[in-house]
Amino acid sequence: MLSRLSRFGLALPRSLSVPPARFVSQNKPSGAAGSALHAPPQTSEHGEVSSFVKNPEYYGFSDDPVQDEWNMKVAFFMGLSMCVVVGGVFLHYIPDLRMEKWARTEAKRLIILREAQGLPLINENYYDPSKIILPAPSDE
Repeated sequence: MLSRLSRFGLALPRSLSVPPARFVSQNKPSGAAGSALHAPPQTSEHGEVSSFVKNPEYYGFSDDPVQDEWNMKVAFFMGLSMCVVVGGVFLHYIPDLRMEKWARTEAKRLIILREAQGLPLINENYYDPSKIILPAPSDE
């Protein structure tokens, strides 16, 4: 059951999800130790390591395969799901710092006001010409 759950990425330490392999001797017990537990053989007849995992999926987060897969899933969840969702919500609700919405609303209000008064939307003299101070002409 635990090994089936660990394939789906539950946060179980390796020591709890995969028990160590133990081999019980089929020989009659000798001495006071009773039936002896033997470690798995380290090498096979071809000189290869018998605990070699064939075609492991390595994601580059850890040397331990179970922790490597767990770290990969956490990194992709945080990187994709959380950043995209939380980042999108943050950008949607960020305050209007440059006051673009206010400027558009104010422009619409002034257009409606000028159309109601029969005035042009933009006057040819944007500034009042009587209030503009021009520099004195030079003799150059």
